[in-house]
Amino acid sequence: MVTTPVTSITFEEYLTYDDGSDFHYELVDGKLELMNPPTIEHFLIVDFLDTALKAEIKRCNSTWLCFRESGVRTGRNKSRLTDLCVVTLEQARELLNASAVFESPPLLVVEVVSPESVKRDYRYKRSEYAALEVPEYWIVDPLETKVSVLLLEDGFYEETVFTLTQQIVSRTFPELRIAVEQIFTAGNLNQERRD
Repeated sequence: MVTTPVTSITFEEYLTYDDGSDFHYELVDGKLELMNPPTIEHFLIVDFLDTALKAEIKRCNSTWLCFRESGVRTGRNKSRLTDLCVVTLEQARELLNASAVFESPPLLVVEVVSPESVKRDYRYKRSEYAALEVPEYWIVDPLETKVSVLLLEDGFYEETVFTLTQQIVSRTFPELRIAVEQIFTAGNLNQERRD
């Protein structure tokens, strides 16, 4: 039996919150928001991008790290769970024995859109990540088969949308070569997979 989570919680309480379930929550203005389990398509897309980003980090001999489902504090009593985020070794060391919720901006955040997260990924997280000064934010949208790359310029995101055979252009990973169709093919079990 699952109990209803607490109605109000601070960021510090959120870091150690455990309701005995395996549910994941984001903290939004002091309230816990339950995150629905991802679809298989979502898992496959995140896995593909995680593998690609880690390979690029290794190829560049960088000390950066890529994490799945880590938290990012976006306000006094706000914390979001990212699908992927790239951080520096120093940022990871700060949280080595603590909850993986970064309070400094990751280098790159990737969110994969699902039907219930459209407004959250395009509107709320966009403004929160900009306010936190996350320099690059990708919105990977399998519903629209497009990837929006948002680059921070003077406190606001400048958006470039990539589709089909276009290769994503990343400021964080300038030599990365991924076409949009590769991402969505990775999430489609009906097509031949090239892993």
